[in-house]
Amino acid sequence: MSLMRRRRLNTQRESHAPFVWKISTRLLLLISGLLLCILSRPACVAQQNAKNVLFVFSSADQQHRDLDSFEKGLRTRVPQHLNFYTSYIDFERMVDASYRDSLAETFHHAYKNVKLDVAVVSSIEALRFVTQYRDRILPGVPIVFYSLSAKELEGQQIPAGVTGTTTDVGLRETIDLALRLHPDAQAVAIITEGPGFWWKVAQSELYRHRDRVKEIDLFGPPSEETLDKIAALPPHTLILFQLAKLSARESDIKPNDVLAAAAKHLPTYCAWKGSFILGCIGGAYTDGEKNIDSSAATAARVLSGERPENIPVVNDSNFQPQVDWRELRRWHIPESTLPSGAVILYREPSLWERGRDYLIPAIGLILGQAILIAALLWQRARKRKAEAVMRESEKRFRVMTDTTPSLVWMCDSHGKITYRNERLIAFTGPDPTVGFSDAWASYVHPDDRQNLLDTVAQALKNHKSFSTECRLRRSDGVYRWMLAVASPRVNGDGSFAGLIASAVDVTDQKLAQQSLEKMSGRLIEAQEQERSRIARELHDDICQRLALLSLEIDEVHVASVDANTTESLEQIGRLCREIGSDVQGLSHQLHSSILDYLGVASAVKGFCDEMSKQYDLQIEFSARDVPKQLPKDISLCLFRVAQEALHNAVKYSGISEFTVELVGTRDVVQLMVTDRGAGFDPEDVRQHGGLGLVSMQERVHLVHGTFLVDSAPGEGTRILVAVPLGVPERKYAEDDSTQEITRTQLY
Repeated sequence: MSLMRRRRLNTQRESHAPFVWKISTRLLLLISGLLLCILSRPACVAQQNAKNVLFVFSSADQQHRDLDSFEKGLRTRVPQHLNFYTSYIDFERMVDASYRDSLAETFHHAYKNVKLDVAVVSSIEALRFVTQYRDRILPGVPIVFYSLSAKELEGQQIPAGVTGTTTDVGLRETIDLALRLHPDAQAVAIITEGPGFWWKVAQSELYRHRDRVKEIDLFGPPSEETLDKIAALPPHTLILFQLAKLSARESDIKPNDVLAAAAKHLPTYCAWKGSFILGCIGGAYTDGEKNIDSSAATAARVLSGERPENIPVVNDSNFQPQVDWRELRRWHIPESTLPSGAVILYREPSLWERGRDYLIPAIGLILGQAILIAALLWQRARKRKAEAVMRESEKRFRVMTDTTPSLVWMCDSHGKITYRNERLIAFTGPDPTVGFSDAWASYVHPDDRQNLLDTVAQALKNHKSFSTECRLRRSDGVYRWMLAVASPRVNGDGSFAGLIASAVDVTDQKLAQQSLEKMSGRLIEAQEQERSRIARELHDDICQRLALLSLEIDEVHVASVDANTTESLEQIGRLCREIGSDVQGLSHQLHSSILDYLGVASAVKGFCDEMSKQYDLQIEFSARDVPKQLPKDISLCLFRVAQEALHNAVKYSGISEFTVELVGTRDVVQLMVTDRGAGFDPEDVRQHGGLGLVSMQERVHLVHGTFLVDSAPGEGTRILVAVPLGVPERKYAEDDSTQEITRTQLY
């Protein structure tokens, strides 16, 4: 890279590049060097803090089996970076001193420049080797052993700087398991290389069963001779296989070949799990993974700085019988003879286990289809039942609607008529098509048609109920008043289906109501006429006579010379004038002449002033945009309501301050009388027959206005009257014709 940069720099110089390129290149090189140092420093620091671990195995097979588990156990416990080194020895040649010296020299040259932090050994031969040549190959390096039997260390003193974990070999348990599964056994053949340590252990364990079985020893390395000896073993013989398969020596016949031949000929057991293959029935073994993890924990403690002498040796002697299910079947050994807690390996999967990946989806599919079919059948039965219930309900509905005195119809969500009962067909005519679709609108009175169409359209849009009064043409051409009430219909899924409505003939009720209104109007008009007559009599006759009497008393008073008589005449004259004033006020209350000449605003204002003076009240009156020329019935209605409302307020409110407002617009005149007194419950007053409220409401109704009482106990009272303008004035004469109005209410 530096050479390329120099060549590029030379090229730039030859092309007369600016000198700034030279500075930039050097600066770039400097920055690159600094970054390289910065980035490589953590790696260097990590390498300096790394721990070096040496594994000494007895074979390459053992390395492949244990190394990964040991590394994993260490890495999870040691935070520093770990470097692993591996070597293995040929334990069969460890009896040769020249081999040991040569191996020690090899170790010395291999690791003299490596600072080892711990050495892990996996056999008694490896432990003896590294302790014997420790000063030469591992000076000062702590040693951790594993996979050693406690019996192999019996009677030996563990050197300083050495610790580890031991694992007992279950020869006794394996022999007991074999004799338990083969009660007819007569002999046990021990296959081993020679009368070594483990042969002695096996011989001592077999000695316990000397009355039951005899011992046969087959010594020698794997060879044809060994295979011949195995083939010559008598029946009812069990084989205890103890040939180590860890040797590095090359041979045409391997220990596994001997094991396979033995297992093929006779029931074979082995106390080392590494030989639990090729036909071996089983044995009693400890948990190898657990032992390796425990050893890794011990090595991690050493790497953390703890002295090996302070770490006690841990022994694992928890044996568990393990057998090969295939060999149980081959030798016809029932599982019931196995001891409790025995583990059966390599069990042939059952039909369910072999086809589970296919059977579960198939069964799920079948169950799903069965459930679906059952659901469809249930849905079909439910649908038929619902259809039957619906037919029965529809039948009852038709019977009910055909016998009801009302006119019943239904429409869809677009307003198209879909059903009419028999009474509606009879009302509109014998033709069954009349009234369906949109033709029904032609049977509504022209004055009511648009209002009804708008009402129905609004109800269809908002899915709301409504009630309305309209005139419907009967089959004989006569229009009859109908009170129609409609409600929304819904489908089974909750969607809007349209409207269902019924109509009742209310013509007779409306005629009676209008007759009652006409009678009430005539009574009120007669009352007003009588009030006007009495007011005129009081004003034109009584008031004038009282005025003349007052003048005569004044003349007598002037002519009198007696002091007592003069005082009496003054008092009589004063009383006469007060009576005249009261009679004049009563005349104005009965009929205000101001109302006829100056309008309702002036009349109400004058009445408020009279009330204020007469009862010492504070009545605030205001008028805005009130037309001077109002229909006589409206002016009289507003004036009488103001009179009655103020009289009731003065009588029941308990206060002396009131507000009267008159507000006029283009279409409506409003009157509002307000006080902040005691208040009352309007419903309670109506139920007990309050004539004042009934009278005011009746007057307002006669002029097509609205009457509202807003009151509550302790919250004052507000009376609001709104009278529409432009409505023809009613004259209740003997030949008065019926006035008919369409009223609609949405709710």
